[in-house]
Amino acid sequence: MTGTWALRPLVEDDRDLIRTATLTNMNWTGQERFTDRDLDTSPGLRHYRTLDPSRGDFGFVAERDGRSLGVVWLLFLDSRDPGYGFVADGVPELSVTVRSGHRGRGIGRSLVARALEEAGARGLPRVSLSVETGNPALALYRSLGFEQVGGRPEGTLAVDLPP
Repeated sequence: MTGTWALRPLVEDDRDLIRTATLTNMNWTGQERFTDRDLDTSPGLRHYRTLDPSRGDFGFVAERDGRSLGVVWLLFLDSRDPGYGFVADGVPELSVTVRSGHRGRGIGRSLVARALEEAGARGLPRVSLSVETGNPALALYRSLGFEQVGGRPEGTLAVDLPP
């Protein structure tokens, strides 16, 4: 139990949660810039809505009273189908979403910290992500050690994990 919520592993059956979280991430400004249809038709977005444990994907859900408050997931997207935060094959890309009304309470920090802890336990040397300029989550990522990756588009961040 963390704070007033519990963390549980994300599972393939959480596909609706991942889909909603992906759409929330893409529309972080509050404006509807992307739709459900975009998630289905855009190759650049489609892979974010699917958790595939067979390739190593994993994540966690923050819940209270059976209701999800936030979710973090790491996807092993490779150079044949890279994500926006792609830095190298074998480096998972992290996505995190906290439901509106529950932000600013440490849920996102708890989710990302747990995901990084699990990545380290799995022997992963690095985790990446993509964040747009102006997204308030950037402060969280920076505070957890994420830094801009040289030679990659602005907002492509990574953190090196201890061996």
